[in-house]
Amino acid sequence: MSGRCSTRALVLLRRIEVVILLQQLGSAFFDTALLMVAKDRCATTTTDPVTNSSATGGDSQQKAMSDFYMTYNLITQLVPIVPALLLARVGDRGWRRVPIAVPLCGYLLSRLTLLLVVVLRAPLQVMFLGAVLHGLCGGFASYWAGVMALVSLGSTAKDRSKVLMRVELLYGVAGLVGSLLSGHMFQLDGSSVGQGTVLVSVSTLLYLVCLLHTTLLLQMSTTEQEESHGLMCDDSGDVYVRGPGGKNMVNLVLLFTGAVLYDVAVGGAMQILVTFEVNEPLNWNATQVGYGNAAGFVIFLTSFLGVMVMSRCVSDVTLILIGMLSFASGIYFMAFVTATYMFYLARSLTLFALIPMPTIRSLLSQQVQGSSYGITLISLQLAFKFASLAYTPCYTRIYQASLDWFPGFVFTLSSIISVLATIPIRRGSLQVLCRGLQVTSEAELQQDPRGLTKRERHRASISTVTERERHRASISTVSAFYMSKDRN
Repeated sequence: MSGRCSTRALVLLRRIEVVILLQQLGSAFFDTALLMVAKDRCATTTTDPVTNSSATGGDSQQKAMSDFYMTYNLITQLVPIVPALLLARVGDRGWRRVPIAVPLCGYLLSRLTLLLVVVLRAPLQVMFLGAVLHGLCGGFASYWAGVMALVSLGSTAKDRSKVLMRVELLYGVAGLVGSLLSGHMFQLDGSSVGQGTVLVSVSTLLYLVCLLHTTLLLQMSTTEQEESHGLMCDDSGDVYVRGPGGKNMVNLVLLFTGAVLYDVAVGGAMQILVTFEVNEPLNWNATQVGYGNAAGFVIFLTSFLGVMVMSRCVSDVTLILIGMLSFASGIYFMAFVTATYMFYLARSLTLFALIPMPTIRSLLSQQVQGSSYGITLISLQLAFKFASLAYTPCYTRIYQASLDWFPGFVFTLSSIISVLATIPIRRGSLQVLCRGLQVTSEAELQQDPRGLTKRERHRASISTVTERERHRASISTVSAFYMSKDRN
């Protein structure tokens, strides 16, 4: 009996979920630590880059922090592009461990850099070096695409939604716990080496354990599910297109367009929200920042439950639209937040904000063969990165320009872009409806085993495909930022 339990424990220990759990805990610790260190370094004295004169005050601090995060995010988005492509190629050739282990090396180096900044009181700009090292190892784009490819290939098409849901739920729970703990851990006494040393040290240690686990223990999938048929559903949940093998380019383009627009809205808003939290009118401390981040991770749970319940009665496209509109309403309310309770009310409106991107990612994996999962998913992540090269400086400059008259203007802009992201999804559902009718009609002309009327045969074929495929949507994502946001 004890031997069986030991074997089962070893099997569980070698699963990818262990890496996801430890990595996300370390990432939550790092995010809070970096934000509070940046706030501390920018709070004393800032220098106007135009006049080269010193200035103090809330606006100067916000501008200094937003400038730091703009440069930091641009580095983390730009540098990983080529390494991520190379790692995706390596992964698709059978080396599934490489796209996961190499980015973890970059994460470890980046966390060590922050530890040096805290302990040695090095300039905050040293973190740019950590961002470069992180990017040269593939960054989050390579890591998460590698994880999703490994999970997808280790599951059948029938069970993939459940597996991806479980992985994403674990990701959210780990982030929730890490965020709740991070604020308190940041304030722990680090002797004479500086506040935040304990938090950053634990984060670094977790990434070291992740790297060792991936290198020595992680079990690679031995079964690869090749899927050569594409599918997508219309917004009424009635018609699906099943391609004859190969890629459905119309679906791919529309899915990519909707995903990129939504990523611009979410990524831009989340980038500014980091600075917005620690300055007026909220002016949060480390503990409150941790709780705020935890509220963001609660969305993983609510999105998971939303998919489980709503997928029984609505289609994939409808799920995507619900999620996009959920974020649009919440981030619009965020523009008018002036107190902590209003922040949490705004967050509560974004309950389903994580549904669109993972559902789109799930549909994308069904458009291509199994051997192309890695390159398809990494292409989506790289599309996000190219978009971020434009929206990161734009959002930063708009935020700085609107500080005096409407600090939440950028959140209103994100709400508008979120609504625009629904257009290619809706158009895509209409394209699929037309093509689905054509495919169904051609199949009916070839065979009619039961002698039903054309309308009856069409309705029966629709019902069969709908019930079989409807539950494939999942909330598997990144951010995602989190919501598709790049985890640095």
